[in-house]
Amino acid sequence: MKYQKGEIVQGVVLGIEDYGFFVKIDKEYSGLVHISEIVQGFVTNINDYVNLEEKIYVHILDIDKDSKQMKLSIKNINYRINDPNKKVAESLKGFLPLEQNLNIWTNNTLEELNKNEK
Repeated sequence: MKYQKGEIVQGVVLGIEDYGFFVKIDKEYSGLVHISEIVQGFVTNINDYVNLEEKIYVHILDIDKDSKQMKLSIKNINYRINDPNKKVAESLKGFLPLEQNLNIWTNNTLEELNKNEK
């Protein structure tokens, strides 16, 4: 079989409904992440968790081999896929706090070490 129950695979969000959202895994397989399989707590708005056409990871709970439909979950997994082309925005301060405090932190640590040695 191409996929196994318990496996975590990549997919694309194709549709969002009040009861869950649909994920296309590949040309053959797709599945539903029921609202109860999004987080441990109460989900008010599914759009707070996924967006249409977003690539995500899903955990396969069950597979119907005949219909090629899956029961999926994003509960308890890091389902967001990081875009390797997305750059991290640097703050305006950059390394300034490190530069300003490094000597202070180093001196404080050395003082503590010297106290403990005596």
